[in-house]
Amino acid sequence: MDEMKMKILVPVDFTRHTDKLVKYALQMGRTMAAEITFVHIVESFSGYEMLLVHPSFEKISADLKARADELMANLVEDNKSEFENISGQVMVGDTVDKLVEYADKGEFDLIIIGTHGASGLEKVLMGSVAGKLTQNAPCPILILNPAIHLTRK
Repeated sequence: MDEMKMKILVPVDFTRHTDKLVKYALQMGRTMAAEITFVHIVESFSGYEMLLVHPSFEKISADLKARADELMANLVEDNKSEFENISGQVMVGDTVDKLVEYADKGEFDLIIIGTHGASGLEKVLMGSVAGKLTQNAPCPILILNPAIHLTRK
């Protein structure tokens, strides 16, 4: 019988807390003997089509995707020596929809996501990706506040 390997999906946004989230996910991956896939979603500008249509939106999306592809390649390469069983994926679209779809199709066992702790008007206007994901994800989610020191000594 083949040994079952756990699959962990880790959405990253390449902000200042990404390194802490990655480090924690790698620790979890080692503990669980898991396969880890980092994913970044570049938000598309399609929501603005009704208000303003401009060809530069496609260029902006393409530029953001190219930069995200570069950052993802670096993230995977920088961590391969510490944890071999990792990969990275960059997609364009609605963040929550893409994460739910990707997690479902990839048959992931766990999602580890960081939260920035948005509050007040920011949360009302933007919502929380982690919060929306908990309502729709096809698997359990571990939500971390990467602003807190995540590793134990």
